[in-house]
Amino acid sequence: MKKSFWTLLMIVTTLTFVLAACGTKEDTSSGDVPADGDSTEKVYKVGTEATFAPFESVDDKGNIVGLDVDILQAIADEMGFKVEWANIGWEPVFQTIKNGETHIGASGITINDERKESFDFTEPYYESQLLIVVKEDSKIKSLADLKDKKISVQINATGHMAAKKLQGDASTNIMAFESQPVAIQEMLNGNVDATIGDNAVIYEYIKANPKAKLKVVEDDAFEKEYYGFMVKKGNTELLNLLNEGLQKIKDNGKLKEITGKDFK
Repeated sequence: MKKSFWTLLMIVTTLTFVLAACGTKEDTSSGDVPADGDSTEKVYKVGTEATFAPFESVDDKGNIVGLDVDILQAIADEMGFKVEWANIGWEPVFQTIKNGETHIGASGITINDERKESFDFTEPYYESQLLIVVKEDSKIKSLADLKDKKISVQINATGHMAAKKLQGDASTNIMAFESQPVAIQEMLNGNVDATIGDNAVIYEYIKANPKAKLKVVEDDAFEKEYYGFMVKKGNTELLNLLNEGLQKIKDNGKLKEITGKDFK
């Protein structure tokens, strides 16, 4: 009897350890996002605004796709971590990084001094430049021509900053919208005279809307811009991880393969 009791006790104890081990394995693969600096699970949540093709958009199946998605996935593959994407809108990309709700901002984000005061950025992975877009019959030929004109922009994007630099922060002629496509549509609707936006996004919009009768105006007054992935200020562990992976895909040619551009 005593022998049977101890045998039963050993079986129960063994089962308890097995179940505990199974529970631990399930927890680590659940996709929970680690706290800043904790890379044990190596799953990072990425916030984006997926109306910024070709960098991010939503396909017919509801998946977030684009250059940023492919670049960050290539980095993740090199460095052995996973990413989970969330289409949360342009302004929340910044706020959720500050709050720790997301870990990486990836939305064609230009690196500039103002943003670097609040966030840390990886090394650049793409060169961009602002363009002016007007209707086909517009007489606007330069940025200077927009001094007293109505302009549509994506809110708090670099086009918005350029418009405020031209007309002043308090200008009532600047109309800011959540996305670049909406800003362009406002111009097509006749509510503004021109829109300012990033070159790759502008050309992608024209490609997708060939009947829109748009004209692009280039101006050397716009400086070159550089995109980077954004993380919370001080999250050096994640920043170093991203930078190391980015350098690897620059060196092995994967970045050029994705973007079609040779960027060092």
